[in-house]
Amino acid sequence: MTDARLNLRPGTGYPDIPLFQGWGAPSRIEADVYELESYGQVPADLNGRYYRAAYDWAFPPMADDELFINGDGMTAMFHFQNGHVDFKSRFVRTEKFRLERAARRALFGRYRNVYTADPSVRGRVRSTANTHVVWHGGKLLMLKEDGLPWEVDPETLETVGQWDFYGAMTSKTCTAHPSFDPDTGEMFLFGYEAKGEATRDIAYYVVDASGHVTHESWFEAPYPAYIHDFRVSRSHAVFPVSPAATDLDRLKAGGAHWQWDSSKASYIGVLPRYGHGEQIRWIEVPTHAPGHFVNSYDEDGMTVVDVCQGKTGPFPFFFPDVQGNMFDPADMATYLTRWRIDPSDPATPVRVERLDEVVCEFPQIDARREMSRHRDGYFLVMNAGMPAGRLLEAPGDPAFPDGAPDMVPASPAMNGIGHYDFVNGQFTVHALPQGDTAQEVEFVPAYLGAPEGVGYLLALVNRVAERHSDLLIFDAEDVGAGPLGGYKLPVRLSTIHGTWMPEHQLGL
Repeated sequence: MTDARLNLRPGTGYPDIPLFQGWGAPSRIEADVYELESYGQVPADLNGRYYRAAYDWAFPPMADDELFINGDGMTAMFHFQNGHVDFKSRFVRTEKFRLERAARRALFGRYRNVYTADPSVRGRVRSTANTHVVWHGGKLLMLKEDGLPWEVDPETLETVGQWDFYGAMTSKTCTAHPSFDPDTGEMFLFGYEAKGEATRDIAYYVVDASGHVTHESWFEAPYPAYIHDFRVSRSHAVFPVSPAATDLDRLKAGGAHWQWDSSKASYIGVLPRYGHGEQIRWIEVPTHAPGHFVNSYDEDGMTVVDVCQGKTGPFPFFFPDVQGNMFDPADMATYLTRWRIDPSDPATPVRVERLDEVVCEFPQIDARREMSRHRDGYFLVMNAGMPAGRLLEAPGDPAFPDGAPDMVPASPAMNGIGHYDFVNGQFTVHALPQGDTAQEVEFVPAYLGAPEGVGYLLALVNRVAERHSDLLIFDAEDVGAGPLGGYKLPVRLSTIHGTWMPEHQLGL
């Protein structure tokens, strides 16, 4: 029997659900690791910073059915110096993070539902800045599409503050997937639900190389939909709308922000690169769920867009069906797909072609080829080396000895690193050892002025059974041969997107 004189309080554990078990268990570690252990053959001449947008949970969430994408943002940095690599990570001190740390508990409720927040934080900034990290205009920016960017110091990773582009960004939201023109230095941004929850408003911005907004236009989507990624060519900006939709009444009732509503149509929005709102054209297309985009460029009078596309997308736990229907696993697979868009063609303004039958996601190219025709693409491949037709792994699968599904963005099925040759139309794939899974890769040129595809591929890998991460290095021209070597990180690191910055471009 407990002595009544003891002053006890309730425990503060994390929910007993797969999201917080196994690999997904919160670590809450801000790390400084000097001289990472390396093995194999690693590049001796790489000098730069590999930044990753990571997520973790500073406190147990208020909702037991939370999504990983609501974790607190963390900036991770691998600092390459002539073959040596140091590691640093820091939580982004967003307004949400600071308020919850002061309260010593979660305050902001379910993912993107302001109506489930503690009354003490109503109207405060809830974005966790956990999805992508980019360098532009001399600033390192952590991005998440439900709010404005947060600036962090590129050397110390300390948080500088929320960034609104010198007061010029009036949208309440900003995409986590900007598009860049490597020739002009421009960055292209948009925000959806730009005037608040469940609004149809989209704001589109062009930002010059110095970080100043030079163009802004507003228009409305056919309905308030999830628009995670987009692409810009030298002639058009392309916005996808699929039936992952939100509803204000559902939010007010405490429900999920996104649900899949098959009664709604899919669209592709096409806007001239420097166009105004009245010029947007919404083209209805067969139901689709675009994942992440590869690239966009102009060719033969058309805008070509390469994208990883499925019927419902690879993450149905984001989008429960509005009618409660179960998803067909086959519909969740995403394939390399090409859109050819000709807005002037009244009969067939969009032509869709599947380029390959390999299930893949999280594409990357040589960033110097953005807005130009690309030859090489790099992907996470699902079910590499596994029996054909096996789309998703379930808890208890022998390939995952901890018995829990891997809830990081690189799902359990993402166990291969792939190179796609767009000239020959062929995938080359390296399958990871059984039980390991992959996070998004990054291409790094071997040297200044190196031709496209001549360089290294950086790949964070989850050593699930060993409970730590490795950063693998591949010869980008021979991915199928496996990694040249790697660096062992003595902690688990769950990241979403990242960027490589050569040291000479940082000016540190």
